[in-house]
Amino acid sequence: MRRPFILTALLIACSADWPARAEEPPSATISGGSQADRQSLERTTQAIRDGFARGDVETIVSLHRPEVVKYFGGSNVVTGRQELRRGLIETFHNVKMEFVEHRLESLVFMGDTAVETSIFTIRTTPKAGGNPTLARGRAMVVYVKSKDSQTGWQSIREMAQAAP
Repeated sequence: MRRPFILTALLIACSADWPARAEEPPSATISGGSQADRQSLERTTQAIRDGFARGDVETIVSLHRPEVVKYFGGSNVVTGRQELRRGLIETFHNVKMEFVEHRLESLVFMGDTAVETSIFTIRTTPKAGGNPTLARGRAMVVYVKSKDSQTGWQSIREMAQAAP
């Protein structure tokens, strides 16, 4: 059975209710962590978003732990770096993806672990032509400090769903 694109289900799930209702975004809640931790985690999340904009599979993969698990709804679960790499290669072969919104909702540091929830919007443009689409979602990502990361953090777990 051919595995679907890694992000197809995420984009479909997150497209529900688009365009979103105009609401004043709440202020992010941030607890724990040093200023250095906060800055290095921001560099990590920005590097992932920039990697998507460039279609840079290796940068994105390097910012995930080897045992990463990503839950994109239903049976769309990505387990491990190899599966992540394969899905990204297939996805970027067909579309260009760019995060056009990343709004932090909460960030909690607990030692060498950080849990981030955010609202995001991704613009996907088919490489074969066609109109771009926007998908809006909410993600919860668990990061761990890592000496193997150029930014100091790697994702180990992620769940994404449609945004309110």
